[in-house]
Amino acid sequence: MSSVPLTRNFCIIAHVDHGKTTLSDRLLEYTNTVSHRVLTAQHLDSMDLERERGITIKSHPVTMTYPAKDGQIYKLNLMDTPGHVDFSYEVSRSLAACEGALLLIDAAQGVEAQTVANAHLAFAQKLKVIPVINKIDLPSANLELCLKQLEDILTISSEEAILASGKSGIGIVDILEAVVSRVPAPRWTDYPQPRALVFDSLYDSYRGVIAYARVFSGSYKAGDMMMLMNTGQRAEIKEVGVFTPKMMKVDVLGAGDVGYFVSSIKTPSEIKTGDTITLANKAATDMLPGYKEVRPMVFCGLYPVETSDYEKLKAALGRLQLNDAAFVYSSESSLALGFGFRCGFLGLLHMEIIQERVRREHDVDIISTYPSVVYHIVTHGGAIAQIDNPVLLPDPGTILEIREPTIKASIHIPNDSMGDILALVMEKRGVVEHTDTLDAHRVMLTCMLPLNEILVDFNDRLKSITHGYGSMDYELSDYLVSDLVKMEILVNNDPVDAFASIVHRDKAEGKGRALCEKLAEIIPPQMFKVAIQAAIGGKIIARDNVKEMRKDVTSKCYGGDISRKRKLLDKQKEGKKKMKQFGKVSIPSDAFIKVLKTN
Repeated sequence: MSSVPLTRNFCIIAHVDHGKTTLSDRLLEYTNTVSHRVLTAQHLDSMDLERERGITIKSHPVTMTYPAKDGQIYKLNLMDTPGHVDFSYEVSRSLAACEGALLLIDAAQGVEAQTVANAHLAFAQKLKVIPVINKIDLPSANLELCLKQLEDILTISSEEAILASGKSGIGIVDILEAVVSRVPAPRWTDYPQPRALVFDSLYDSYRGVIAYARVFSGSYKAGDMMMLMNTGQRAEIKEVGVFTPKMMKVDVLGAGDVGYFVSSIKTPSEIKTGDTITLANKAATDMLPGYKEVRPMVFCGLYPVETSDYEKLKAALGRLQLNDAAFVYSSESSLALGFGFRCGFLGLLHMEIIQERVRREHDVDIISTYPSVVYHIVTHGGAIAQIDNPVLLPDPGTILEIREPTIKASIHIPNDSMGDILALVMEKRGVVEHTDTLDAHRVMLTCMLPLNEILVDFNDRLKSITHGYGSMDYELSDYLVSDLVKMEILVNNDPVDAFASIVHRDKAEGKGRALCEKLAEIIPPQMFKVAIQAAIGGKIIARDNVKEMRKDVTSKCYGGDISRKRKLLDKQKEGKKKMKQFGKVSIPSDAFIKVLKTN
């Protein structure tokens, strides 16, 4: 009998914090993939950041062996995926390499925004979805509600659900048996030529690029000449292996296997995620369905605090890009902050993670400018330009219209916070399209919002209004025309490019006033009065003053005629006036850091 039907490829998908990684730990423990002595909590989360924040950032494959009740021994390939909306591209990669998915639902919280989004991703890939109600041992667990939501929201029969607890190990055998019996055998194994799908890659300074791949047909071994179908590039395979969860070298990778390829390729940009690996002497004609190209949605400038760290920062970003296909960067310079890089991210959490990794793993102290999105600028000539940096916005006279990206958001909230959330959506220039009642206590709002408005504090405010019970998932929607303007901050009549931003005309005055006040507090007192102004085009919309230092020139005058004192004060005034004409205001770099951090 062929060994192919005895392989099962599945992943775990869920909302953030519904227990994916803990359940993975129990599966590793039960199948003796990792001995109890070595097993740590969140075993598959290898990054310090993943452990600290309790979130999964990268997907982690692992191969387990399971003797099933039917007497057969199965090879189970598991992908533990991230749950956060910013990393949904990681989830889509893992899904394409599987035939089944365990959909986890927290017994206390029920179906959340990301649960719905990930379930739809799995249905779109035609995977067999096995619902698992996790954390059933919690005192606040509400099984009846979860099963009802499963049928009403996700249209999955409640009879298919497995009750489990990743923490105490309840239902682990049921889950493994369900994977063996319900998940189909590996697909497309009868294709005549070898094909393997690249779902991730990792850069190793000693071995070069290591491609993580799922083999669909044929077999691969060390010494074979592989070919990447997208580019036609050829390279010799040096080693193949599987994950247990550490990399373990094997002789051959066959159909249905998930493993890694070490080849003679040394530059990561040559292996694209979603590419198909075939063999040069038996080349396949059709590529496997890959993934859509990942497009960064949020941009910001990253600058070293110490200018001497520029090369160090460049090397750090280069290394991070090797293992993160969605992160892009290019060099830029700013009058205020010197030389730095314009970086593109999938979302705010992705941006935060990259910045934190630069600080920790590469020991570079950095400062980031205000996050921005990609705008489409239509000029009077009919040309459309894409701009992600406010400094590059063309002259307002040449612009016909500015289009901004919008998102379609699904927001799950308790009933009692409905009014406050509607006010928040309106404040952020959003429109609620419709509301759906999920159960007696919760509703789901479907909203259209400008991406620019949710960048900074939307998620924090959603959580605080709903006392942590609100959740949001979003997808990019259309570009819509909006009344946007470029707001500049002038210090002593000189524009400071680091503080330029593109804002909606109605909100410009409030934002400008807040920024001027903040800068007036932070910039140290100068020898003369310095005006800090917010301007749109040539029009000043807000102003504040930096305090001036003042020497007491009248301290030597004891009594006497007042005109003597006035004469000295007038002389001081003239001197300050002259100084103002020639003087430059020096803004210390920590002032930029304070302002940009508070923003």
